[in-house]
Amino acid sequence: METTIRQAIGGDSVAIASVIASAASSGDARTVALAALLASRRDWIARAERLAVTTRDRQVVAISASYLTGQRDLVQVLARDHLADHPASLIVSWIASMASGQG
Repeated sequence: METTIRQAIGGDSVAIASVIASAASSGDARTVALAALLASRRDWIARAERLAVTTRDRQVVAISASYLTGQRDLVQVLARDHLADHPASLIVSWIASMASGQG
């Protein structure tokens, strides 16, 4: 799934469709949060929140939710904090770049 996530973030339409299609059945909070972003579905964030058991996953979901609700400044603050602990988080880096208008 990591490869598919990378491809979806890169704009690959097949990968995007795959991530969105997996939203209902995936047990991975990050995948569901990414699907919510890709499909602009705020209602999917609730499912991602239920699936998030680690601090890392809860942070990704919170950052995703903040982005979907238009809280761009909050996205930047939360993303900086998350990336300090998880510098390889492509999903959060991608969200932060979109929030800053660079994505």
